[in-house]
Amino acid sequence: MTTLIIGLFIFLGIHSVRIVSDNGYRAAVRRLGEKRFKGGYSLLSLIGLVLVVYGYGWARAGQGVLYEPFAGAGHLALVLVPIAFILVAAAYAPVGHIKTTVRHPMVLGVAVWAFAHLLANGGTADVVLFGGFFVWAVIDYLNSLGRHALVPAGRPRVKGDVVAVVAGLVVSAIFIGGLHRWLVGVSPFT
Repeated sequence: MTTLIIGLFIFLGIHSVRIVSDNGYRAAVRRLGEKRFKGGYSLLSLIGLVLVVYGYGWARAGQGVLYEPFAGAGHLALVLVPIAFILVAAAYAPVGHIKTTVRHPMVLGVAVWAFAHLLANGGTADVVLFGGFFVWAVIDYLNSLGRHALVPAGRPRVKGDVVAVVAGLVVSAIFIGGLHRWLVGVSPFT
């Protein structure tokens, strides 16, 4: 569990710099230069992510159970996860109504993904991992809305929404269809 917690601390910590101090974030970018800042940011993110992945795998092997998911929680998660993927895809798709309405679809997508997994999993490692991501995403989303208006440039077009929905559903189908089992060792249908 220690490796998982350290990984979350690094990964979510580096992704929380703007939550803690937007001015500090901008000052660091100016001081280091954009390329060096992004390089360090990416390296720390990768280290944290690797620790999260390995730490979660090790922690899951000996985890206790904090709660039993309610009947139907897994089915609800199978509905919420594609919505999460659509939101994440909207962050990278051309400007559409999803992106302009949600304003920060990547972070909201992470919150929905984490919430879905909290519904379907009650183990200690599950709660630490998905609970950490959920709390971070909610705080980051609310903070980003208060920080400034995140209105994407350009007029929203249906094309952006279509790209986001199709991409999100395709990635969801790939994950649900077998990639999740291959990566995590658990089928979403069990």
